[in-house]
Amino acid sequence: MKTVLFVCVHNSARSQMAEAYFNHYAGNEARAVSAGTFPAGSINPLVVKVMAEEGIDISRNKPGLLTSEMLAGADRVIGMGCGALDACPSRRIQTEDWQLVDPTGKDLVETRAIRDEIRSRVKGLLVQMGIVADAGKNPFAGS
Repeated sequence: MKTVLFVCVHNSARSQMAEAYFNHYAGNEARAVSAGTFPAGSINPLVVKVMAEEGIDISRNKPGLLTSEMLAGADRVIGMGCGALDACPSRRIQTEDWQLVDPTGKDLVETRAIRDEIRSRVKGLLVQMGIVADAGKNPFAGS
């Protein structure tokens, strides 16, 4: 099973949303994990709220520390736009950086816009990876 690793500094917002969307849409076809180079103590409460609006509960998630084992087990590593890829101990696997705005300190409207951008990018990634692309089946219907 293919694994995507979403990396951020604090693993409290963007990477948590990306992991949740990826796992929501990928079902049993692939999986995502997320981690941070300097994890926060908890998930951003506004991020929990905007994801709940989407029917996705991340309230029990905890920020986690990026490890070399996570990197070794990932087929793809995606940074969230915070320079975390520069802090990664390995560059042997495919990496990219989505350059997303950090929702820390943003209001509800701004956080929703960041969430929506992450949803769009995750959907594109799933299609690009061939995980959801089969004729006549739209896993994104109604979302």
